Amino acid sequence: MADRIELRGLRALGRHGASKDEQDTAQPFEIDLEVEADFVAAADDDDLAKTVDYSLVVGKALEIVSLRQFRLLEALAGAIATGILEIPEVQAVTVTVRKLRPPVAADLASAGVRLRRERTDRSA
Repeated sequence: MADRIELRGLRALGRHGASKDEQDTAQPFEIDLEVEADFVAAADDDDLAKTVDYSLVVGKALEIVSLRQFRLLEALAGAIATGILEIPEVQAVTVTVRKLRPPVAADLASAGVRLRRERTDRSA
């Protein structure tokens, strides 16, 4: 599928991480999303009803980051992908999650993961 909606730099606070401090104190995360679907009809007709409403995609990602809690970034990204695949028009999604204040003793801008899931995956 070549048709994509790209959503970059979504910021949200969440309590995700392996340490107690990370689970107790909200910290900033940044999310990039690539949503794959068939946009032929939407491009031809200029009709929102024939595409993926990206406000729904953003809402699902924000809800998961803000309201749920995970130890691993992989689990957080997987939950976001599963939530977005609940939108009927979405055929696949790539989720990138970055922790903007990773707990390491180094000058590191972020730590992150990227995964891609399709409807045919077990996550759909």
